Amino acid sequence: MVGSRPGSPFGRPSSSASHTKVEEELHEYAGIDYDKVTIKRNPSVAVLYEEALTYEEGTVISSAGALCAYSGKKTGRSPKDKRIVREETSEKDVWWGPVNTPLDEKVFLINRERAIDYLNTRPRLYVFDGFAGWDPKYRKKIRVVASRAYHLLFMRNMLIRPTEEELENFGTPDFTIFNAGEFPANRYTTGMTSTTSVSVNFKLNEMVILGTQYAGEMKKGIFSVMHYLMPKAGVLSLHSSANEGPDGDVSLFFGLSGTGKTTLSADPKRALIGDDEHCWSDSGVFNIEGGCYAKCIDLSGEKEPDIFNAIKFGSVLENVVLDEESRVVDYSDDFLTENTRASYPIYHIPNAKIPCMGGHPKNIILLTCDAFGVLPPVSKLTAEQAMYHFISGYTTKVPGTEDGIVEPQPTFSACFGAPFLILHPQRYASMLAEKMSQHKADAWLINTGWIGGKAGVAKRCPLKYTRAILDSIHSGELAQAEFENYDIFNLQVPKKVSNVPDEMLDPRKAWMGSADEFSASLKSVASMFTENFKTFAEGATPETLAAGPKI
Repeated sequence: MVGSRPGSPFGRPSSSASHTKVEEELHEYAGIDYDKVTIKRNPSVAVLYEEALTYEEGTVISSAGALCAYSGKKTGRSPKDKRIVREETSEKDVWWGPVNTPLDEKVFLINRERAIDYLNTRPRLYVFDGFAGWDPKYRKKIRVVASRAYHLLFMRNMLIRPTEEELENFGTPDFTIFNAGEFPANRYTTGMTSTTSVSVNFKLNEMVILGTQYAGEMKKGIFSVMHYLMPKAGVLSLHSSANEGPDGDVSLFFGLSGTGKTTLSADPKRALIGDDEHCWSDSGVFNIEGGCYAKCIDLSGEKEPDIFNAIKFGSVLENVVLDEESRVVDYSDDFLTENTRASYPIYHIPNAKIPCMGGHPKNIILLTCDAFGVLPPVSKLTAEQAMYHFISGYTTKVPGTEDGIVEPQPTFSACFGAPFLILHPQRYASMLAEKMSQHKADAWLINTGWIGGKAGVAKRCPLKYTRAILDSIHSGELAQAEFENYDIFNLQVPKKVSNVPDEMLDPRKAWMGSADEFSASLKSVASMFTENFKTFAEGATPETLAAGPKI
């Protein structure tokens, strides 16, 4: 008897053999031709490595054991190509506009047919059935159908992996992704703007991907779906990280890229609930994801040991450059993209809290990186101000981060994650204020940006002082502090914080230029806020509108 290696033709069932329940479902529901296509459901990490290395050109293993995959031409998300199907069940809820561009139902079906026709030409397809949301009461069953093993390993990391029993009793998925990203959309199809199309249909509970192999589209697609489904179930979905102290006190961190959300929530004294996507229900906070998706550019073991050490067997590295001989990754090399990424399961983080759930948050921390030097390093917010700053989602891009930026540029992203919102930002903000009031959570605005002047003149607030501020919030000390009013923005600024110089706490006192320059800069930033908020004025509550700066 010849000893056969796994996956060899010996003993493989013929097409006339009975089909699995999943094969039958995909055949009946989507027209997947199971007689021509081999379907692998929830394969192991080792099998996915073998498949990717065998069939996907350029895929290699790094010296640390991660699977290095390449997403082709697209190395980031394509927000301009995202569409939401306009149909009667969701039309009145969706916040239509630049974030959510409508797509005709018929066009969605054309794209779906194109994607499935392509998937039917592949010799093998991969299916992953997993969950979004750690709380069993609210979790959603997600099915991913893809033609690349790399995409399946990525989603195996990012979704919550089912037990054998859960997989056995999985049943019909709540939402399905058809990823045919290797095949382009037809640019001449009505409503298409390029050969890339990422479209979500809430009536069919489906997402179809064409013309992009960037895996992050699937992760953020599910986040958008949860941003629609969860508020309808009375649960607030949030683009935030979350951690928990030894006494069970939970903190939520909001912040755009470069504000320090990932760095500050990775605290050795606190357990990590999750790094990016959460929900706040009547019973507390839960992570949506089963893994983390970290930026890798300039990553080092000294600066971010938890992330660096999480990149091992089972992790996916996207679009990184490595040494041809040693296979050691050069994290400083941005030859393919600056958006190099690592995806790994949450259990690769030593102090992760599993299951990834916690109680009601005690502190809500809104992070901003103000490059104009006028926002205080820390201020306490009222519930109305928390709504206002949450909807604003302010930070700044600084010279050197992108081509053509010579002066600090304001960036506003509603709810600190505008590209993923489905409902009007006020819907999320009102739920946040309601939950804060119900559970007596404190809200803080922390500026990790410049103190004493604008970028290029002054220095950024040292990380050790920001950490000291967070320590005083978590110890409860700051809530008891004495505060003074900071004019125009009407923020409450503490007079003292342990281990932070007093003069740093008030931007006016720390300012290195003239008093007139400071006033002009403060008024300029305040007017940016006011101008930006005009977009939301129509759907915002009078209390939220009144909480903005007064010039």
